[in-house]
Amino acid sequence: MPSTVSPKILTTPTSKIITLAAGCFWGVEKVFRKQFTDKGLIDIRVGYANGIPTMGNVNYEQVCSGSTNFVESVQLSYEPQTLKIENIYDIFFRMHDPTTVNSQGPDVGTQYRSAILTSDEEQNKIAWQVKEQFQKEWYPNHKIVTIIEPIKVWHDAEDYHQKYLEKNPSGYECSTHFLRTKPKV
Repeated sequence: MPSTVSPKILTTPTSKIITLAAGCFWGVEKVFRKQFTDKGLIDIRVGYANGIPTMGNVNYEQVCSGSTNFVESVQLSYEPQTLKIENIYDIFFRMHDPTTVNSQGPDVGTQYRSAILTSDEEQNKIAWQVKEQFQKEWYPNHKIVTIIEPIKVWHDAEDYHQKYLEKNPSGYECSTHFLRTKPKV
């Protein structure tokens, strides 16, 4: 039975957490839920990561202002024996354009930067390996700008953002969130 850990994400005694940013968090959450539900994904939350650490009670309006340096992110709780981190990173690099600085499609600002925010050294090491692989095979003519660093600060987004596109099927969804099947040339 899952237990609740910091602040609301469900975990198990053997699960791990990875935090990823790839533009507007609604579409990112939708893609990961579609790909990994019943395949080792325990829980996913949307929120704000790695901004100004002294800011408390961060909210959507503050993050959208660009003054907080927080990035819209998803946090995934997953069973590493069932769902490999390499598979998560594969979907991450294919579900958005990691070569655009501080933007995805029409969404522009530091809150939309591409980032992998790791929870341990193994996640960090594999993130760099997968990034190099994608640079060579998928984006040979475009520099991947994805930031890879440890997760430092996390704030859950407001409740209305959680499962937003599930609750609002016709809600805004960034057109860049889809699984690419061929390299960017």
